[in-house]
Amino acid sequence: MPKQPIHVRVQPRSSQEKVEKQSDGSYKVWVHAAPADGQANAAVIALLAKYLGLPKSALTLVRGAHGR
Repeated sequence: MPKQPIHVRVQPRSSQEKVEKQSDGSYKVWVHAAPADGQANAAVIALLAKYLGLPKSALTLVRGAHGR
C-alpha cells in the first residue's frame, strides 16, 4: 500500500476528542492533550489511527510538529 500524506488541523486542549473529515479531504482533530512534549502529537496519531482503522505504526508525522 503506497504512503499517502493527509492534511490534519489539530485543536489541542479541547474538551472533546473527535475527528472530522472536511469537504476538501483534510481532517480536523480535537484532542484533550496539551501541545507540550509531543503529547498532542501522540494523541492525534492514536485517535486518527483508530478513526481510519489503521495501526498507530502506520501513521507518521511528516511536518508541523510545532504548529497546528
